[in-house]
This record gives sequence, C-alpha cells and structure tokens, in this order.
Amino acid sequence: MSLFPTSISRSTAPRGWLQRLLTPRTLQMPSVCSICHAWPARLVCQTCVERFGVPVRRCRACALPLPASDPDATLCASCLTAPPAALAGCHAALPYAWPWNGCIDRFKFHAQPGLATALAERMAAHSGIADALRQVDLLVPIPLSADRLAQRGYNQSLLLARALRRLWRHDLGGADDRAVLRPQALQRVRSTLPQSTLNPTDRRRNVRGAFAVPAGHTGADLQGRHALLLDDVMTTGHTLQEAARVLRRAGCASVQAVVLARADRP
Repeated sequence: MSLFPTSISRSTAPRGWLQRLLTPRTLQMPSVCSICHAWPARLVCQTCVERFGVPVRRCRACALPLPASDPDATLCASCLTAPPAALAGCHAALPYAWPWNGCIDRFKFHAQPGLATALAERMAAHSGIADALRQVDLLVPIPLSADRLAQRGYNQSLLLARALRRLWRHDLGGADDRAVLRPQALQRVRSTLPQSTLNPTDRRRNVRGAFAVPAGHTGADLQGRHALLLDDVMTTGHTLQEAARVLRRAGCASVQAVVLARADRP
C-alpha cells in the first residue's frame, strides 16, 4: 500500500516529507506507547524501555546471546569454531521477541514509518553500536528490491539508518566524517523471497548474488574504507554476510553490521 494519496504521484510529492515527519520533535509529541498502549506517552515509553529493553551480553561476531555461565566470553561456541568470514563484527540492540517483534512488524509491514526514531533510539543507546559508528567511514543500510520498495513505500533499514545517525550526531557527539550515510553504495539487483518464509539452507541460497555495488561506487569511494551495514532484523545472518562479501570484494577494508533486533534461535 502506498503512503502517497492517489492524487499525488511519487515524482510530485514534496522532497523530504518523510524525513520531516520522523524528527525528534515529532517523537516528543504525546502519543500512545506502541507496546503498553499507555497515553499520553512516547511511541515507546520509558517504562517499557526499562522493563523490556535491558541489554544482554551477545557474541561480538554474530550477536547471539552469550551464556551467563561464562561472564568473560565474547564469542559464542559456533563463532569460536568458525567465525563469520565476511563480517568483522555484529551488534544487536534488542531480541526479536515479544514485545519488540510486534513493534518492529508494525513498523515494517503495517505502514508505520513514524516508529523509526523510537526504534533507532534503542540502537543509539547500545554501547556496542555507538562504538561501531565511531570506528567506520560509511553507514550502508541493506537495500530493498525495486518491487518490495514499491509495495512497502519505504525502506525500513534506510529510515533506521537516517534516524540512528541523526541521534548519534546530535545526542552522542558523533563526528561528521564518521559513519557517513551511503545508501547508494549497495543495491539489490534481483528480487528475493522473504527470508522469514525459508529454512536456513534456502535462506543462504536465496540471497546469493542478490547484491551488487553500482559502478560509480567502486574505486576511491570504497577502497580501503571501513563500512557498517545496518538491517532491521537478523535471523541467520545470511543477508548481512552476502552484503558484506560484496562490499569487501569491491574494496572495503572491513565490514561490520548493526541490527535493531536479533532472533535468538535462527
């Protein structure tokens, strides 16, 4: 379903209207909490943040939770044996579980782009994600295919990336020349089935060859640069691994990833 009225085409819609809609000022306006439905409240109220948003220790390579029995561990057993080949690290702000999965699904599938800043706040509050932003040159959201973008009306990962960088710059003092947003650095060159409908083996096959770096972004723009991929939800990690592989092949010195939510049992 399109976000534009039928009388207004995409080409004639005011430029930047969605960015103006998703400002910190609009986030502060009274609304109903998307989780507990308290009113008046923020889109995600502070009570829900404190109750459901407590960070957990996660593997620095794949962002799966680490066992409480080993407080010194930084890698899970799988990554100790076979670390991800293309990704230098991964951080997740939230678990993809109740109540966050419902909130994310409304943002992603039910035309609620106004949740972007409230959800990006959870990413900005994560120390690992904030540190990753300081370490990289480029911030690259995972792209949608043209068909999926036309159907949804917006790329949820791009909205999160814009909101996250704005919060990081304004609230956390991030530098102008770090984590520069580059949504055009990666494109999805073919449509794929929704990963959520596939088993792990089919997910790997589904995204193989799905991404490419446009010709104008090879060479000096990516050569030797440190990139940070951003996606909304990570399940098996195959999408991020494939995107990282493409960026590394195009010349990036390293690629990390940050996600809003991580499914704990892929």
